Amino acid sequence: MKRVMLFAAFAACMPAANWLIGNVGTVCIPRGPCLIPVAPGLMAPSGVLLIGLALVLRDMIHESMGRAGVLAALAVGAALSFATAPAALALASAAAFLLSESADWAVYARLRRRGLAWAVLLSGAAGAVLDSLLFSFLAFGDAKWAWGLVLAKLYASVAYAGWLALRAEKAP
Repeated sequence: MKRVMLFAAFAACMPAANWLIGNVGTVCIPRGPCLIPVAPGLMAPSGVLLIGLALVLRDMIHESMGRAGVLAALAVGAALSFATAPAALALASAAAFLLSESADWAVYARLRRRGLAWAVLLSGAAGAVLDSLLFSFLAFGDAKWAWGLVLAKLYASVAYAGWLALRAEKAP
């Protein structure tokens, strides 16, 4: 049951994030994204609220279902995105998720044996940078909001890695 919930939550992140980008934010740019502040003077498309979560869920799926589970959930999320979002946004999301998954896997797989918290933190950072840059260029034509996206995604990776590290310290 836990695996199904993780799979469904991760697959839902992509289409839900795309919906947020077009509908929710403190500022919505005509024919552009809706934005939220992520740090003083730094804005990001509002879908980042769910993409940070997606990076954490992806690592949880790696642990419980392996890379095949992540790729399957990615495929479902991409299909849902193409059914519910403008094609350009769905394509940008799918391509960015696939690239960041590849980078994440390369880092995560090598670091996992040294500790889950480090693997989550460093793979999340690698995935956040690549995902944000590619998504920004494909969806918006430039990297104007990429660094806001990176920072917001790192918040989730740092929080999850910190929680894992604390949990590991308390384990008998």
